Amino acid sequence: MNSPGATGRPLRPVMTINPFGRGPFLLVCDHASNRMPNRYDGLGLSAVDRLRHIAWDPGALAVSLLLSDLLDAPLVHSTVSRLLVDCNRAETAPGLIVPVSEFTEIPGNRNLGEDERARRIAEFHAPFHAAIDAALDQRANLGRETVLVCMHSYTPVFRGVPRPWPIGLIHGLNSAYTKRLLAALTAAEPSLNVGWNEPYAGLNGVTYTIEHHGDGRGLNSTMIEIRHDEILEPDGVARWARLLAQCLEAARTSPEPIPFD
Repeated sequence: MNSPGATGRPLRPVMTINPFGRGPFLLVCDHASNRMPNRYDGLGLSAVDRLRHIAWDPGALAVSLLLSDLLDAPLVHSTVSRLLVDCNRAETAPGLIVPVSEFTEIPGNRNLGEDERARRIAEFHAPFHAAIDAALDQRANLGRETVLVCMHSYTPVFRGVPRPWPIGLIHGLNSAYTKRLLAALTAAEPSLNVGWNEPYAGLNGVTYTIEHHGDGRGLNSTMIEIRHDEILEPDGVARWARLLAQCLEAARTSPEPIPFD
């Protein structure tokens, strides 16, 4: 059973919004929340550190919720901090539960025993991916087309190095849909600096969700990263949600673009 949150109610590890959405997209937000059950005592971090990007993806859920409305798309999102367990990593990945994030030590993750690791996987990671599977199974049973879209945000500066792209696109094993999305964004806003496999690439092990659920089922899929200073205010959230809704649909219906390196 999940530990109670501040309200005394069980902290559900995952939520599905608009589960019967009829649009052709399924949205997923792996790092939607910085919440932690009380028993973890914030993993020994200060309240300020728990608000930082190391604990979640600020703005990503807000954009995802608006996209869910605009596209009539189901949205599956985690409700706990990535520092407890990173739902966008394989269960065996070294980065599943990190003792240090960027330059910050995570005291509650040091010297983690196998029992606690297994407990976090069972309590938070497994239900999240089960919810994605359930949503995909439901859509498959109804004969609905599905494009899997994973929503994330990233910091403007990482380890002292500025990141110039306001948005980055990352593909899994199949890059076709992500290439079409890049073409759609460039057509909509020719001056937009879109990072291709930025600020991370699949080789860094950050594409588990789209590979496991998208490539694993032969679905079109993509991972979208928005620099979080773009989406901390309502105007930015609305701007990016509208642009992405337009371009995700354009990419779904457009012909395959000419491949590029």
